[in-house]
Amino acid sequence: MKLDTIDRHLLKHLQQNAKQTNKELSLKLNLSVTAIYERIKKLERAGIIKRYVALLDSKQLALGFTVFCHIKLVKHSEENITKFETIVRQLPEVMECFHVSGDYDYLLKVLVKDMEHFREFMVRKLTSMEHVGSTTSSFTINQVKNTTVIEL
Repeated sequence: MKLDTIDRHLLKHLQQNAKQTNKELSLKLNLSVTAIYERIKKLERAGIIKRYVALLDSKQLALGFTVFCHIKLVKHSEENITKFETIVRQLPEVMECFHVSGDYDYLLKVLVKDMEHFREFMVRKLTSMEHVGSTTSSFTINQVKNTTVIEL
């Protein structure tokens, strides 16, 4: 789907605050409420708008320890890949998982309370999977940038 200037501005406003009413958006974009509604529905049907979420502050929820884990599988079989991906999707500590190229097979973004919580996660969940060969973890010192906004 090709986006016009109005679609791009609408998406920019929705990324900043998805709770804005169609009336508020119509005033900002100088369109009717109906036109805003129709454009949003079109963007949703096209899959450009995937879903609406509330972004939570992990530190306020006592989950302020972010770890990036590189995972190497024992063997790159379809069965091992499928098993690993199925299990990792169910782990609440894993916020993001990417199948990557290079020295490792997967990159996980893990959110836990502290080092003890991370150790428990590693021992009881991650390294207990039979198809995980090795892991390397990096602990965040400071978050320099974290955005959900895609510039259009």
